[in-house]
Amino acid sequence: MKISVLVPAYNEAATIGRMLDAVYGRNPGRDLEVIVVDDGSTDGTHGAAATAARPGTKILRHAKNLGKGAAIRTALAAATGDVAIIQDADLEYDPADYARLLKPIEEGKCEVVYGSRIMGPNARSYHRYYWGGRLVSLWTNILYGSHLTDEPTCYKAFKMPVLRSLRLECEGFEFCPEVTAKTLLRGIPILEVPISYNPRRMEEGKKIRWTDGVVALWTLLKLRF
Repeated sequence: MKISVLVPAYNEAATIGRMLDAVYGRNPGRDLEVIVVDDGSTDGTHGAAATAARPGTKILRHAKNLGKGAAIRTALAAATGDVAIIQDADLEYDPADYARLLKPIEEGKCEVVYGSRIMGPNARSYHRYYWGGRLVSLWTNILYGSHLTDEPTCYKAFKMPVLRSLRLECEGFEFCPEVTAKTLLRGIPILEVPISYNPRRMEEGKKIRWTDGVVALWTLLKLRF
């Protein structure tokens, strides 16, 4: 099974090399295709990714910053794998967890798996982000009848035909609510597995803002009706 790792990256020169080393080093023997999309970075992200690239790494570039969703869609268009995993360019999420994400798909139990930070014994991010994520998850469950604990998680794994069929249109951080809503509206169950999480601080480059939570709530409501 070939795995396409889709990596949106914006001004992540400090971490992207170590992240790529972790993706390859912690998944020995897997058929990996890592697609990095430098989303208009101004800090040397492209060069750092190129230095850490290995056979199977594709590095694409946006001329200007378009947003996480746009970068994922660019990566998806270039992907050739059987399964797609979303991987942020920072080190908040551990690629060693790919085995957990992929096992239910490999066993034929499901087509979509989310890695839940809530199900594992992890450190919490800022309180506003932790409780904001719980609110978005609750809102998702109310609107779509799901039972998710961590809708905004980065770690989402899809069988490639499923992800391509969703016809994503997102540009920014609304990727998460859009892909979740369209998956659930199709009647496709989402299985969650526990993952590890090492939250970074604002001064370390954390980019999501409280306004993105508001956009997520609106996106979930808009797509439901």
